[in-house]
Amino acid sequence: MFSKKEEIKIKVDGMSCSHCASKVTSLLKSIDGVKKVNVDLAKKQVTIVSNKRIEEKTIKEMIEDLGYIYLGMMEK
Repeated sequence: MFSKKEEIKIKVDGMSCSHCASKVTSLLKSIDGVKKVNVDLAKKQVTIVSNKRIEEKTIKEMIEDLGYIYLGMMEK
């Protein structure tokens, strides 16, 4: 679970190009409350900034529905 106006980082495997990054960015931005998404292909990392609470399960399911591997949240 994410608290308001929090920046969280997750690890995602299987992304290899700008098209992958674009798909993940577009999908995550469709979640109500998400204000910014940044994908770092080299680090296999996605940063999400949201002003609403988002369940980790929601993000995991969306990432996996795209065919990528959700590796979990990163420690702060």
